[in-house]
Formats: sequence, C-alpha cells, structure tokens
Amino acid sequence: MRLSDISNEAILLGGGARAILLQLAMPAVGHGVANHSDFSSDPLRRLRHTLTYLYVLVYGTDAEKARITGHVNRAHAPVHSAPGAPAPSYDAFDPRQQLWVAATLYDSALTVYTAIFGELAADDAESLYRQYAVLGTALQMPAELWPEDRAAFARYWAQSLRELRVDADVSRVGHALLHPAAAPPWIRGLMPAVRFLTAGFLDPSTRASFDLPWNARRQRLFDRTVRVLAAVYPRLPLWLRRWPARHYLAAFRASAASPSAVAA
Repeated sequence: MRLSDISNEAILLGGGARAILLQLAMPAVGHGVANHSDFSSDPLRRLRHTLTYLYVLVYGTDAEKARITGHVNRAHAPVHSAPGAPAPSYDAFDPRQQLWVAATLYDSALTVYTAIFGELAADDAESLYRQYAVLGTALQMPAELWPEDRAAFARYWAQSLRELRVDADVSRVGHALLHPAAAPPWIRGLMPAVRFLTAGFLDPSTRASFDLPWNARRQRLFDRTVRVLAAVYPRLPLWLRRWPARHYLAAFRASAASPSAVAA
C-alpha cells in the first residue's frame, strides 16, 4: 500500500490531536512547543501546519516539497533551549525529536485507519510503514534512525511511552489545544467530540497524564462510536473523504506569493 492511498482520508483527522498530545508529552518536544508557540491565541495552528506539511510531502510537487521543508526549517531555527537552561533541553533540529514527531503521526494515522477499515495485510502494512519515514527524513532525521521494521518500531514505541512526562507547562498547552477559546464557534462546537475521540485513541497512561476523563461507560460508548464510524465512513463519497487534503493543498498553493511561513 502507498502512503498516498490513505493520507487523504478525512477520518485520519480523528487522530490529529492524539498525535500532538503524544508529541507534547515527550519532554524535549513539549517544552520546545510550550516555550516557542503561542497556543493561547491559536492552539490549532500546530495541527493545521502539521497537516499541511503531511499533505504537501505526500501529494505536492518537488518544488512544493522543497518549499514546505524550507518553511519548516526556518520556523524551527529559533526553537532550542538556551545554554545552561534547566532540563529538559530541546532543539527542533534534533533528529531524535523529529523521529518522535514522525512516529506519532504514523502511529496515530495507523491507529485510526485500522479502527475504521480493519487491519492491513502484512505486506501493505510494512510498505506503508517504510514510506512514513519521509515525514522525518524530509528534515534532519537520517533514514537509518527510523526503526528498520514494524517490530523494531513497536519496541521503540513502547520504550518511548515510558519516557513521556506531562508537567504543568505541557498540561497547559494540551488544555489549550483541546479547549481552543479563541477558535470560531463551529470549531468549539466540535471539540467535545474531538476530546472524546482523542481520549479513546490514547493509551491509558497518556490519557490520564492530560487529565482526560475516562471510565467503563465512556469506553463502551467509544467502542460503539468506532463501530458506527467503521460502518458509515467507508460508504461516504470519495470527494467528501478527500476534502481536507484538497483544502490544505489549495491553501498552501494560494500562499505561494505570501512571505508568511508554514511550519509543522
């Protein structure tokens, strides 16, 4: 299976906030975001820019890919801790931090996709896994840093989950993401559903770290919701399922003459 076969599925947006919370929970990444991003005024900005980065890398021209990676690198340049600053230290150019960001995007996309469409055949799953490395290698991550296969990734993922920590600064950023007070009313109206799906797709430890409420009743409701989505979503017209990819690509292309940067 090709990366382009699943990346344009709108249902993957259901894992977007999950991926960002997992990114934030890695101390180096979370403190870089907390200290260099204004989540209070635009908490959904990182999600929009991450989606733009993904769609351009998968569906853009070579020139567009070069443009988006250039924007990302310029935005990342000032994101580093000062010498002697309290731990955790961070640097947006650190390949291991970029590995974690790419890993959260892969794991979140696969988690949502398989919940709706079912498990991939082994060959398709392995092919898709190898292709997801592009999200990191397009920046500073060397190809050999991406775990060599899905078994190696599972070990890396399990170890990384044990390293996650959510302190007050990271918790504040996560809360701003899931409760965007400055967002348009229609987005705020969707956020209870987003919080519910995000909590359901997260592992229990990370869910608890961000104080997302959960219990047996919510789990049963989540399971029923996923079953309904799995029955309904694949039957939606393709133009609707692929609308987000078209929208973000069109917005990126329309900004070609704009000096403003787009960052992942």
